[in-house]
Amino acid sequence: MSIMPKGYDVIIVGAGPAGIFTALELVKAAPGLSILIVEKGREIESRKCPSKEKNVACMRCNPCAIVNGWGGAGAFSDGKLTLTTEFGGWLDEYVSRHQVMELIDYVDSVYLNFGAPEEIHGADEKRVKELQQKAATADLRLIPAKIKHLGTDRCWNILKQMRDYLSSKVDVKTSTEVKHLLVEDGQAVGIETAAGESYLGRFVVVVPGREGAAWFASEVARLKLDMTVNPVDIGVRVEVPAVVMEHLTDVVYESKLIYYSKSFDDKVRTFCMNPYGEVVMENNSGLITVNGHSYRDRKTSNTNFALLVSKTFTEPFKEPISYGRNIATLANILGGGVLVQRLGDLLSGRRSTPERIKRGLVEPTLKEATPGDLSLVFPYRHMVSLLEMLEAMDKIAPGVYSNHTLLYGVEVKFYSSRLALSSNLETQVKNLFAAGDGAGVTRGLAQASASGVMVAREILKRV
Repeated sequence: MSIMPKGYDVIIVGAGPAGIFTALELVKAAPGLSILIVEKGREIESRKCPSKEKNVACMRCNPCAIVNGWGGAGAFSDGKLTLTTEFGGWLDEYVSRHQVMELIDYVDSVYLNFGAPEEIHGADEKRVKELQQKAATADLRLIPAKIKHLGTDRCWNILKQMRDYLSSKVDVKTSTEVKHLLVEDGQAVGIETAAGESYLGRFVVVVPGREGAAWFASEVARLKLDMTVNPVDIGVRVEVPAVVMEHLTDVVYESKLIYYSKSFDDKVRTFCMNPYGEVVMENNSGLITVNGHSYRDRKTSNTNFALLVSKTFTEPFKEPISYGRNIATLANILGGGVLVQRLGDLLSGRRSTPERIKRGLVEPTLKEATPGDLSLVFPYRHMVSLLEMLEAMDKIAPGVYSNHTLLYGVEVKFYSSRLALSSNLETQVKNLFAAGDGAGVTRGLAQASASGVMVAREILKRV
């Protein structure tokens, strides 16, 4: 006798912030709903990186504990809540900016309930305006934003408390990879796991995070759903002495700077600034990329930030994730993982060596990075645009365009494919919703969480 698949009211694919906030909102308003969360990675307590614990090179775990598991990649991020609609996603393309801001304020209150700090950075409008004026003289636009810094350590604790709160209210299956979304007659009916198990659901919410973006894109193609292409964000992680950036980070913490290159008019932006933080590696399904973390209670002497070239491609280009992976793969081939190069060596047309890195003034916080030559990795126009912005930034933060500045590559953001979605984030398949960074809707903790709330509220209307 065949065993009927278990049925749920709502199935959530992914336990990052979008998935967690979908569940939090559902159980708050309708505690009687049966909810299943399926997550490829492990429980938050079991998310441990062997290379960090043993101080060895990346062991290429599958799945990587840094980017997979309860809390998503954000569990080990620096945990910044950007309390603005100016950046962090595209939710204002689905609802008004006023509604997005209300959602952001709401998720901020939820984070507060689970232990987030009250302190807000960037609230001194006078000092922020002074920095904006100085940035403008260097052809840079500084986007002001009020930001809360949770810190990697506190972010983990908050996500753990959310897990504990939901433990008796929803079913959670970790270490469970979803293979296919099940659709019948144009309506979502459930999921099939890689182990061959099926679960039925009235509503399916896909929030795969950045690491799951490639899988989701493949499922979208299989289901023949319409897709749009977001800008492709590829670049480096920059590491400088913290004192170089202090006058900026003390005021706004996250210095969101935008520049348009003189050579190509390409948009270049800073992202994920980590004062007194460290550079880290991430394993995205076997592809080693770079990121940055910062802690509230532990500091280094360096500050790091991403510098990304945002390139919009035209038809017939439809493979933004593959494009980003291919560039990052070059760094993996040349260096076995992440490459690091002194800016002075790059400008002189030579590779960095362990000896040159060692005698530099900036001690790398990512010891596993391989000294090498990033000019062999990036397309010419990307490299020119990155160097132009570093030179512009040096005018407002002298020392950024130093021979000793460290550049790590490659940093790439896998949120470049976006489904055609309704104003409530429903796909062309009835009762199939998509949200968060992996769906190309958001690119940050605050809007990812807000997108989960949007989906939950629409489901609540229907039940």
